[in-house]
Amino acid sequence: MAAVYSGISLKLKCKTTTWEDKLKLAHFAWISHQCVLPNKEQVLLDWARQSLVAFYKKKLELKEDIVERLWIYIDNILHSNKLQNLIKNGKTINLQISLVKIINERIAEFSLSGSERNLCAVLSCCQGILCTPALAVIYTTRQELMVALLSQLCWSACRQPEDTVVPLLFEVIHLALGHYLLIQQQQVNPRRAFGEMTGHLLQPCLVLRHLLSEGTWMQACQGKLRQALSRDLRSQIEATLQGGVFQFELLSSYKEELLDQQPDDTKMGAMKNLLTPMGTVIARLVETGYCEPSLHDAVVASSVALLYKLFLDSYFKEGNQLLCFQVLPRLFGCLRISRQQEEQMQTLSTSDWTTELLVVEQLLNSVANSNIYSIVADRVRHGEVQFRFYRRVAELLINHSQASVPAWFRCLKVLMSLNHLILEPDLDDLLASAWIDADRTEFRTKKAQEALIHTLFQTYVKLRQVPRLFEEILGVLCRPAAEALRQPLLASGLSTVLCECFVELPPSQVLDTWSLVLDKFQSLVLPYLQGDPDMALKSLSLSSLLHCIMFNMKSLDSGTPLPVVRRMQGTMERMLQELVKPLLDLLLDPRSPALELWLQKVSDSALLLSHTWAQVDTMLSLNCSQYHAVCGPLTGIALEISDLPFLLPGVETHHWKKIEKTAAQFNSLGRYCLEQLYLQKMRRTLMQTSSQSEEALHALRNDAAHVLGSGRERLTQGMTASWDGQVGTVSAVTYPIAHWHLIVSNLPILLSYLCPDDVTYMAGVMLRTLTVSKAQEDSAEEEPNTTLQKLSEAILHSPLFPELHSLHSAFLLCITKQCASILCAGAQSDLRLLSQKLPWLFEKDPMDVAHWETRFAKVSCEGPEPRGEIAQNLLSLVKSDFPIQLQGEQLERILGLLEVMSALQLDSFWAPYHVHCFLLLLSTAITRLGSSCSSSLTLKFLTTCYQLLGYLQRGKNARSVLRVVYASDIFEIILTSLFKASSYFLIDRDDPLWLEFLQVTGTFLEQLMQMLVQVKLSLVLNFGKIVAFLSTCQVDADVASGRWLKNQNPLGWQLRLVSLTKLCQVLGPFVKERKQQQHEAPDALLGLLQQAVLQMGTVLQTGTACGARARHLPSAFILAVSTLLEVDVGQQGRHRGAEIAPGTDEVLSHPALYRSVYFQVLSELPALAGSSQSGQAAMRFLTLFLLAPELHPKEESVFTSMFHSVRKVLADPAIPVQAIQDIEPHLGALFTHMLDFGTTEDFQGMMQYILQGLDIRNVWTADQRAILSALKLIKLLLNCPFGGEKASLFWRACPQIITALTLQTREACQEQPVPLAVFEPTLDILAALLRQGEKAIGNPHHVSLAFSILLMTPVHRLKPAEYGSIFPRMHNVLFSILQCHPKVMLKAIPSFFNCFHRLVVSVMHEGRQKDKGSADDLLVVLECARLVERMYSHIAARAEDFTVFSPFMVAQYVTELHKVTLYPAVKNLLQEGIYLVLDLCIEPDVQFLRVSLPPGARDVFRELHNDYVKYHKAKREGEKRYTV
Repeated sequence: MAAVYSGISLKLKCKTTTWEDKLKLAHFAWISHQCVLPNKEQVLLDWARQSLVAFYKKKLELKEDIVERLWIYIDNILHSNKLQNLIKNGKTINLQISLVKIINERIAEFSLSGSERNLCAVLSCCQGILCTPALAVIYTTRQELMVALLSQLCWSACRQPEDTVVPLLFEVIHLALGHYLLIQQQQVNPRRAFGEMTGHLLQPCLVLRHLLSEGTWMQACQGKLRQALSRDLRSQIEATLQGGVFQFELLSSYKEELLDQQPDDTKMGAMKNLLTPMGTVIARLVETGYCEPSLHDAVVASSVALLYKLFLDSYFKEGNQLLCFQVLPRLFGCLRISRQQEEQMQTLSTSDWTTELLVVEQLLNSVANSNIYSIVADRVRHGEVQFRFYRRVAELLINHSQASVPAWFRCLKVLMSLNHLILEPDLDDLLASAWIDADRTEFRTKKAQEALIHTLFQTYVKLRQVPRLFEEILGVLCRPAAEALRQPLLASGLSTVLCECFVELPPSQVLDTWSLVLDKFQSLVLPYLQGDPDMALKSLSLSSLLHCIMFNMKSLDSGTPLPVVRRMQGTMERMLQELVKPLLDLLLDPRSPALELWLQKVSDSALLLSHTWAQVDTMLSLNCSQYHAVCGPLTGIALEISDLPFLLPGVETHHWKKIEKTAAQFNSLGRYCLEQLYLQKMRRTLMQTSSQSEEALHALRNDAAHVLGSGRERLTQGMTASWDGQVGTVSAVTYPIAHWHLIVSNLPILLSYLCPDDVTYMAGVMLRTLTVSKAQEDSAEEEPNTTLQKLSEAILHSPLFPELHSLHSAFLLCITKQCASILCAGAQSDLRLLSQKLPWLFEKDPMDVAHWETRFAKVSCEGPEPRGEIAQNLLSLVKSDFPIQLQGEQLERILGLLEVMSALQLDSFWAPYHVHCFLLLLSTAITRLGSSCSSSLTLKFLTTCYQLLGYLQRGKNARSVLRVVYASDIFEIILTSLFKASSYFLIDRDDPLWLEFLQVTGTFLEQLMQMLVQVKLSLVLNFGKIVAFLSTCQVDADVASGRWLKNQNPLGWQLRLVSLTKLCQVLGPFVKERKQQQHEAPDALLGLLQQAVLQMGTVLQTGTACGARARHLPSAFILAVSTLLEVDVGQQGRHRGAEIAPGTDEVLSHPALYRSVYFQVLSELPALAGSSQSGQAAMRFLTLFLLAPELHPKEESVFTSMFHSVRKVLADPAIPVQAIQDIEPHLGALFTHMLDFGTTEDFQGMMQYILQGLDIRNVWTADQRAILSALKLIKLLLNCPFGGEKASLFWRACPQIITALTLQTREACQEQPVPLAVFEPTLDILAALLRQGEKAIGNPHHVSLAFSILLMTPVHRLKPAEYGSIFPRMHNVLFSILQCHPKVMLKAIPSFFNCFHRLVVSVMHEGRQKDKGSADDLLVVLECARLVERMYSHIAARAEDFTVFSPFMVAQYVTELHKVTLYPAVKNLLQEGIYLVLDLCIEPDVQFLRVSLPPGARDVFRELHNDYVKYHKAKREGEKRYTV
């Protein structure tokens, strides 16, 4: 064979050999070991290279497929393991430059013409070269080749090639950028690097980065470009740009160009010809033609922000602020918005504006975050060069308003935060375009607008220039405009902004602002108001503003200086006389009835100010003793005419009639404010000493009726609207919600004075708004504002609702009436006959039921049993065809009513209501259902019925039902109905709905029998009837005869089993207790119990055949066997844990059944644990079986079998976490008895398994099941009480456990995504070990390992729910160290502070203000912030240990706080904690912090310390003085 290949070189060069043969020869020569050829690899590679070079130089003609196969041949060589091994062994393989050049040429060909011939093979060859360092030298040593390659690769990517090429192309770009970055770092000639970048790489890199940032390839084809690779490419491009354009050596050139500084001659060197680097970069950036015109502007915009960021990263430091600014105008000039003329601005679309404004926002944020703009330095040293530029930007933004773009608002916000004088010359235009005349609809736009207005107001509050700001606001409001097109002035978010503003203002500033609004109202609006709709709209806007000012100002109190009080008094009197009364006078004689809009708006304005004025007057008179109420006390005359409000002095009663008549014409703000006035009058009446007089009570009733009746008609209409809760947004659409909100908010005042009909009406409105359609319910849940349904739900779930007895009873009556009407509508027989059998369905008042109790109480023992009448009626109806049948729609309606009833507190009803409700629910539960009702809906309906019956059975008046009907009769009625209904259910016996129904029904039956035991009411009679019924029911007969197995209807069998189980669970312990107390068995009850046990044994043994055929044992079956075993053991006089001699099987009645179930439970335990009910039943049975040693099999260890079965459960990933948590208490009880029962050898085997599960090899093999199983077992052990030798064994293994947990955490934190399922139990176990091992863990090193675990546990980039789970656990571990191991903590104090600081930083990060997130997310952060505050308090309590470190903790806190803007609630909690640490700081510490902190953090500390002195320290010293 060697001879065959000896002439291969000649054959490859021979012209007569076909190219097919040449390629085959070359391939076999490469892979064959028998081909002996000197330097074979180099020869073959050179042959292929020379062939391709000759082809591309037109010296050789080849077919296209031959060319492609040559490229593939070279690619196979470059990627072969053989070549890699040769290189690794030191052999040199030379790539000729000609090959690299033709690779570059082919890539350039594609980038220019788009030809993809052989592109994949060429790129693969390039990848093979670049990923092999020994081959990549040809690129790295010839920098021009690398630059050319990188440039053409980027241009090729910008052409957006086919999907098949993209992954490989970007992989090659990634490799090329990596090599070029290394070349850049080694470059000694900065001019050359700058020239390469600007001449060849700048444009393609910027275009490619823009496309990557836009997610072009991610959107076009999922998975084509991995997100991680895209992120890495962007980072590499940015590093390449920074290393080429913004080198440190170029700083002097930038200064020369931007600051006109002459360079030092000694440092000119190679940079003497590089005079304008920024100009060069910008010229290349804005140059046209290097990309498509449609893409050019977007590339320029995104590149401007990037270049400025890179410039700041490279050159920003103290002293370079002016240099960093000078770049800004030049880059800003690249944007279209900076150079377009005003006439041409309209050509920009909204998307163009959005793109460019986002860039402007980034530029301005960079300025603000880097503290580039110093107002003083700019004015004194630089002639306000920065100020003038920002003014130009502000003028541009304000002159070309883009109120639909959120970034427009954010840009203005940053400018306002830089210097309010930037925007102040255009303040009026800013207020008009950004607030008053803005057309805002989109949520993000509203949030951005609110942030801008908030910054604007906060700035002027700090400057104490709020009146100046309001002067501009009023100027805009009062200028001529199309008022009808303006949106409400104060929506929800903006009203909150103003509220925060006025709370911080001193009273003098508020009064100045108030007076200013009054002056403008009087001078510019009121004189021209008559008949002018636009002026009427302006008056309403000004009234809303006045309302906001008056309602949100700080209230005066008795400590307010007298001049302020007198000025307030004068302002109130002036407002009443000069504004409120003139507005009301306009309503008395409207000259043009046709001006409906004008009349409505003037009415709204006048009544809003009247209501506001009255409220504020009352509030001031209550809080400030020096203020004299202008209204004065109510007089007897006012009470006599109480159907009209008499709150405003000087307004006659007959005038109020006209005003009320005018307001009643419109369902708008005026009517709502009139209701508020009536409520205010009621409050003032109640505050009078004569409020209990007949006149006062009459007035209160009339006023309450008026408030409720005012919106009665409108409330019955639309129900889908929503309201933001602001007075200014009340309209015809939102009035019903505002009216209902007013009623709901004042229920305690109104209910006492409403007649029963009005209360019933309110209950009807509640029920109607609660039982809405599903579509309306879904839309209401998505609506963030207030709706009628949400208000009614708030009443329903309020703890105050049961205290409102009249409304609570009326609401229940409404529900029962509707339920009864639905049942009567489904009647299949004569209603008169039905009323005799079921009279409670036709009673108007539940109090009518009381006559039953009276009648039954008078019956003597010898007389007939009237309680049997109701039972016999119901039983006869159930056994025959029940005369009421519900269809699908009726069933859904009644189910909706029952779900509403579930929210009521049914345990606190009066006895008549209780009896009526019980009988109604019982009738509903046994009602016949039509064929249109599905099994799932039927089960849901029955479950709800029996849940409600269970609630009633737990109520305080539950005994009243037993005066009407016997408990045994109720038992028989229910089971007769259920046995009959179960035969029609088309569901599996393992269906979750059926299992839930069984549980609910069993619970109700158990409660019913428990009631019998508690009241000791005819026990033998009732239990005898129950046992007799269960022994004679149809299901029993079926079981006994074997027909049940034939019919295969296990549902009735399960019902029977549950009933017997509950009977034995109630009767067994009671009989046992009576036997212990009387020292003799109660023969009758004991006999009944034995009968029940025999019945249950028979049913269980018969049911094992069904159990063998089923997938796994039913939970009802396991629970029944457990109950049977428990009762069986109890009958033998045994106690839990008592020892019984082995070999006494005869003592227990069904040993074979118990053992059979035991083996089946062990084998099915993982499947059973998947369901909470089955899992709990299985654990209970195993616990009982463990306590019966005579049942234990002799051939195997019960401890070992149970342990391995439990281990499988804990290791099974298919079992839901919630199911494991549900069975955990039962599992803990089982483990406790296992530890008592097991030997030391058994415990050693358990510990050995735990330590094997924590072995680090399980992490490497990704065996998470073994790890989680071991962790859960440790957690169970720590919750079990055990001592002696077993405890000694456990704590001796504790150091090994902690070390293993540390290694597990170290490996787990490197995985992506982070396995939180491992971290959570690890932290729980660690905290428990530290707490319980306070005396057992002797080595401080093992405690210190906890710090390592805390430092490795992730707290960032978690979802809110995950963060809320991890954070408390970390805090718990840290707290355990602090409390239980203080000496170790003091020795490792840096580690302690590092761990705690991570928690503080994470709370600040999660608690920062952001656009996204929900209220629930904030609640999670607040809980974590409370834990931080708690830790601060514990640290402060150990002052002797932490005093030295207190300045360090404060510095850390302030430094982090400077970086974020926290939600106020989060900030308040953290501040309360850091105040406690500041208590430990002495004055030198404070001075040190003021000097050593960086500038931004220094300001934050100054503000923090001022608040500390003002609030916390003053309060603490006051408390000390009080204590003394």
